[in-house]
Amino acid sequence: MELENKPDGGEKEKEMLEQKPAMTYAEFKARKGRKRGKNRGAGMNKDLAVKIAAVCGGVVVLVGAVGGGLYWHESLKYQTCFLPGTIVDGMDVTGKTASEVEDAITEQLKGYTLTINGREELSESITGESVGLYAEFDDTLEKAVAAQKPMNWGKYRFGKAVNEVNTDALLHYSSEMLDEAVAGLSCMDKENMREPQDARISDYDSATGSYMIIKEDEGTELLEDKVKEAVATAIMSLAESVDLEEQGCYLAPSVTSEDEALKTACETMNKYVGAKITYKFGDKAETLNGNEIHNWLTVNGTSVSVSEAKAAEYVKNLASAYNTAYKPKTLKTSYGKNVTITTGSYGWKIDQTKETAALVSLIKNGEQTSREPEYSQKAASRSGNDYGNTYVEINLTAQHLYFYVDGKLLVQSDFVSGNAAKGWSTPAGAYALTYKQRNATLKGQGYATPVSYWMPFNGGIGLHDANWRKTFGGTIYKNKGSHGCINLPPAVAKTIYENISAGDPVLCYHLDGTESSSTSGTKKDGEAEITAPATTAPTTAAPTTAAPTTAAPTTAAPETTAAGPSVPETAAAETTPAVTAGGDKESFGPGFLQEPEGTTEQEIGPGF
Repeated sequence: MELENKPDGGEKEKEMLEQKPAMTYAEFKARKGRKRGKNRGAGMNKDLAVKIAAVCGGVVVLVGAVGGGLYWHESLKYQTCFLPGTIVDGMDVTGKTASEVEDAITEQLKGYTLTINGREELSESITGESVGLYAEFDDTLEKAVAAQKPMNWGKYRFGKAVNEVNTDALLHYSSEMLDEAVAGLSCMDKENMREPQDARISDYDSATGSYMIIKEDEGTELLEDKVKEAVATAIMSLAESVDLEEQGCYLAPSVTSEDEALKTACETMNKYVGAKITYKFGDKAETLNGNEIHNWLTVNGTSVSVSEAKAAEYVKNLASAYNTAYKPKTLKTSYGKNVTITTGSYGWKIDQTKETAALVSLIKNGEQTSREPEYSQKAASRSGNDYGNTYVEINLTAQHLYFYVDGKLLVQSDFVSGNAAKGWSTPAGAYALTYKQRNATLKGQGYATPVSYWMPFNGGIGLHDANWRKTFGGTIYKNKGSHGCINLPPAVAKTIYENISAGDPVLCYHLDGTESSSTSGTKKDGEAEITAPATTAPTTAAPTTAAPTTAAPTTAAPETTAAGPSVPETAAAETTPAVTAGGDKESFGPGFLQEPEGTTEQEIGPGF
């Protein structure tokens, strides 16, 4: 672009114009002039602002001076009257002189009444006259005015500060009249008071199976000294009312629902009653739960315990219902008739001491479980007859026995039992095989005899081989029987020994009409002559072979005392110890009395 006229143009202006091709030099000069005008205007405005600020500053100073004068002037008033926000006996006495306040107090005492509030909508009153209330003025109020700082009046008027004057020395009442006035209140009558009740644990709720905390009852019992103190304080400040609960005048409960020990006790009790123990007795069951357990709990303060005595009683009742030891048993005999065996120790027997301890532990752990109780002895079955279907059946009348294994007849045989003529009859009863021992020596007073198979079941009475006998069964036992043991042919004793186990039942009974006069003998090779009973027996055939042999124990059984006649010890079958003469007959029981001279071994056996 070319410039038409450049009378005043400079190089810089020229460059600028070259950057703006649409602008003529004249236009450029015109714009520059306008800019200079603006700058001159801004300078003039700034000068004006400075002048205005100076004027305003002067006004502010003037206003401040005037305001300060007014503030100081207002403070002069408070040299003779109370500052703003001053409280005397509950009254706002702002701007009042000491004399005016005294007049106001005197007026306030006329007809003064204190309203007493409390729990359960309590509202009663005491008048100033009833307590002999009066005012006795001195220079307290004048001193209070004089002690003020008048220049602080703004702090109290425009701030939140309160100037409170204590005038307790001005008011007076009669202590005796106050006591009478308080005692005359309806709320102070003992008959109208309700003692506080501590928070406590509820009774057991069978619907929920649990306990809960019952909230404390705060009651309405008042503390007399606290009430008098609260009333006196309120009167001395000429208060309109006093709240006895706010002033802590009520007797408080010792334990609240927030007490941690109480909460813990409740949780513990719920844990205990939450236990559920189901006892299994075959196809029968007994379940113990919180509906019974809650009767066993004792709470001492916040300490919870389970009554072991009541737990023991429960276990005792279980034993009474489910123990079968020493209880009658019905046996369908091999003769087709039923007999009732009323004596003997065989059967289930709960160990009550151990089970009581276990039960208490389960309850304390809040267990939910099924279990069998601790037993001191067990039987074969919980269903039907407790002796099951493996047992030795001994008919003492017929002098014949049967040995059943898993319900099948394994062997039957005649035997010889205790000598009835001498009072050594083998007792009837249901017993468990105590143990079995191979090659034991049976000792009595003056003799010791080895046997190959020893199987005791009732103290010192047991099953064993008797190779010294040639005949068995019939009525031999009446005059030439043993000292109580069941004498068996060696082969029969061997078969039973090899198939019987400790704990298996041995059932001894008498059955009228089954006595037989016939006897059976033993073969030369030592095998038993197995005979059938005189009456009809089951047709189950006995196996021709014995079950696998059971290993004999390697240690001797302990010697018995007067409780039984037999004292076995391990010995080789072929060894016969020397006969020991003398000895205390009572130490071996009645089955081991020394035999009179001339008695043959076969007649009574060497000790059995």
